[in-house]
Amino acid sequence: MFEFHIDHKSSNGRPRTGHIKTRHGDFETPVFMPVGTQGSVKAVSSEDLEQIDVGIILANTYHLYLRPGHEIISRIGGLHRFMNWKGAILTDSGGFQVYSLAGLRKISEDGVTFQSHLDGSRHFIGPKEAMDIQNALGADIIMAFDECAPYPADYEYVSNSVRLTSLWAETCIENRGDGGQALFGIVQGGMYDELRRISARQLVSMGFDGYAIGGLSVGEDQETRQRIVSNVRDLLPDDKPVYLMGVGTPEDIVEAVKLGVDMFDCVMPTRNARNGSLFTSQGKINIKNARYAEDRSPIDETCRCYTCANYSRAYLRHLYMARELLAYRLNTIHNLCYYLKLMSEIREAIKGNRIDAFQIVCNESE
Repeated sequence: MFEFHIDHKSSNGRPRTGHIKTRHGDFETPVFMPVGTQGSVKAVSSEDLEQIDVGIILANTYHLYLRPGHEIISRIGGLHRFMNWKGAILTDSGGFQVYSLAGLRKISEDGVTFQSHLDGSRHFIGPKEAMDIQNALGADIIMAFDECAPYPADYEYVSNSVRLTSLWAETCIENRGDGGQALFGIVQGGMYDELRRISARQLVSMGFDGYAIGGLSVGEDQETRQRIVSNVRDLLPDDKPVYLMGVGTPEDIVEAVKLGVDMFDCVMPTRNARNGSLFTSQGKINIKNARYAEDRSPIDETCRCYTCANYSRAYLRHLYMARELLAYRLNTIHNLCYYLKLMSEIREAIKGNRIDAFQIVCNESE
């Protein structure tokens, strides 16, 4: 089961609010998906995520394939039961993780042979295998297997990457299974506008349930990224959700929403939390700073999360400096709540036709 409905379009025609229905509940768009690489959003439980009203999370096919193995997860009843998560799950195809292995992989027409980063064992994943793994995991949204070109890369290399991505996308459609999962295609093409157009048109002709823009946030400048997103978005159908993969600073999310993007994921809120960098309505703060040693105020006076309702900056600084594990949980809850509140404010701005003027405070950490 998968349905995408547009609820409101901004007066300028691009930004929109909507909602997605899945077998494991509905969620509003634009949406931010916390990253649960190993079937766990780092430092918090599934119950924590439910308490703060997370509607969908992302899990990593590559990592779950290697450990504990998709067969084990399937026999236990699927990823939802395995991690006791009642909401929706999106699994990526593993293409980006295999790409990041660099010298440990070899690409062919059929897929990618690679060495495990865990023990050096050799494995093969192609489009059929990616579908088999994701079908076994039982996610609500699954991604086509793609070839993510390195950055920078020459035109010839990226052109072949686009060819493989389209070839593999067709195989993914043929092997998507009958579990009612939505299948998204991933537009590639590096920083080349012509190749992005070719990739988008080929994938749209295949009729996916949604479309992702991949291969960004790999080192390119913000102007280039916005140009690519804008151009690709214009080539994608309005009645399908658009997912910008791995791009997730608050500023980038706001700008991408203005271009018509519906879905986002990024490790930033959770990774920053574990490093003591906390988001607030007045910008980021670094909880390690000595200025917070006796600060009785919450992280953010405007935040209603569990952390801000119960704990002071002074206590959070103490936990972090003492390397107490509770610091990671409390910081992560707060940063995720900041992102969820940001998405809610973005949706309200779209509904009120105020999104063009929407801005956030994004000063550097103190």
